[in-house]
Amino acid sequence: MGFTTEQLKSRLSALQDARWRGVRETVIEGRRVGYASDAEMVAAIADLEQRLARLEGRKRRRVIRAYAVKDL
Repeated sequence: MGFTTEQLKSRLSALQDARWRGVRETVIEGRRVGYASDAEMVAAIADLEQRLARLEGRKRRRVIRAYAVKDL
């Protein structure tokens, strides 16, 4: 499906608002959307952020986590 930048921003804002309020259900463009878990909601938010980045020509953000292992 092809969505405009404004549509994606609207959906992202609605999802983030619902998540911050602790609600797993929201109404987007007249449709009630429910999520089974917070993890599912986080995945939907991440997907919308990636789609927006692609439309706006931004690169994906990468997170590099350093860790140390102590072998004796």
